[in-house]
Amino acid sequence: MEDVKIGLECHAQLLTRSKLFCGCSAAYHDAAPNTHVCPTCLGLPGALPVVNRKAVEYGIKVALALNCEVQRRTLFYRKNYFYPDLPKGFQISQYDFPLATNGYVRIESDGNERIVRIKRVHLEEDPGRLLYKGTIDVAKYSLIDYNRSGVPLVEIVTEPDLRSPREARIFINKIRSILEYLGVFDGSLEGALRVDANISVAGGERIEIKNISSYKGLERALSFEITRQRNLLRRGVEIKQETRHYDEVRGVTISLRTKEHEEDYRYFPEPDLVPVEIPEDWVEALRKELPELPDEKVIRFMQQYEITREHAVALTTDIHIANFYESVVAKLGDARLCATWVADVLKGELNYRSMSMKEALQRLTPEDFVKILRFMKEEKITERGAVEVLREMLDVGGRPEEIITRKGLVRMRDEEIDRVIKEVIAENAPAVEDYKNGKKEALNFLVGQVMKKTRGRIDPKRAYEAIKELIAAGA
Repeated sequence: MEDVKIGLECHAQLLTRSKLFCGCSAAYHDAAPNTHVCPTCLGLPGALPVVNRKAVEYGIKVALALNCEVQRRTLFYRKNYFYPDLPKGFQISQYDFPLATNGYVRIESDGNERIVRIKRVHLEEDPGRLLYKGTIDVAKYSLIDYNRSGVPLVEIVTEPDLRSPREARIFINKIRSILEYLGVFDGSLEGALRVDANISVAGGERIEIKNISSYKGLERALSFEITRQRNLLRRGVEIKQETRHYDEVRGVTISLRTKEHEEDYRYFPEPDLVPVEIPEDWVEALRKELPELPDEKVIRFMQQYEITREHAVALTTDIHIANFYESVVAKLGDARLCATWVADVLKGELNYRSMSMKEALQRLTPEDFVKILRFMKEEKITERGAVEVLREMLDVGGRPEEIITRKGLVRMRDEEIDRVIKEVIAENAPAVEDYKNGKKEALNFLVGQVMKKTRGRIDPKRAYEAIKELIAAGA
């Protein structure tokens, strides 16, 4: 989409124990409303903020992982605007002196590598949370929970380098992957990553879509907005700068207000916080703590395990899947077989269930997965049987041996296979005649009947060949 320009502002909650400027617990997700608050995060008169050192360290690690230039001096500002979820009447953020600038992230789109430039990385406090009674445009009232107020956010701002909603989704998934590898972020928590998207279509002004809270929602919101803007331009309607909200239920964007400009926020340095000096030795010490990141792990997996790039990429997008794969390979060997079953089969089953690897680990251990593959390699169960065991474990749990016994998935002996195939041939004489008369699809029908009778306890290729041989022999 050469006529489309997209830039993102990604707000990720950092996994610190306390908030950015006070000692309140940042673990608010399962807490009752307004129980993780104090005079500082409620903005009461006389309360003074103190910077959380761990949040600054996490922000520096994020900046280094995104190939940014960490600034030697950073400063917090007051971003002034009124909204009910902002009790102070301003948000403490960074402006002229952010934590880091001039970075980049590599993504793969349509088989090509693309560079997305990172304009800046900075820290700011999260506002509270508004709970609307109904959708935002028709709600008669909303409730406010200030537990989230003051939780540290790292904001990652890109240049307008993205060219399609799909690229935006690929990018945000890459950002999530990097943050989870760093151990500073948990994407499974509600609202942990929220995105503001700036999008323009050639011939129109830039539109901002606020607070998109899901990865699929980002792609859908941008797709809707591109269609909306193009339709307006076709009718000769001028597209003016504005801020819009994405309604995930209806799949549409809704106008909130005309777009603010930076001067509308009346930024000025936060008088209650001194500048933060970041010496070179601090940055280098944190650089040494960086783990192996996704791009590095892809290269190592290809070299160490001799697997395809496609499998290496699929295995490293999620740190939990990467660790699971390496545990399985360490116990079983056969790195290519493990790559196929983890990257293709297991990930496919997880995607079907909208289940994360982190959730799956509560029911499926690497040891159990190794047992499934070992039973299959030893021909005690078929590939189809192995998939059925895996599905049962993901859905309800259990042990592989127990599931195999309970479902009768033990692979059939040759004499049993021949007996079942002869029964199928005898019971389906018309299909046999069709096959003899050159109708190849009749053979597929017969294979299906064998698989139905054996409940997947025979390999389809084995059935295919055996049926051909027995028909040729006049069975």
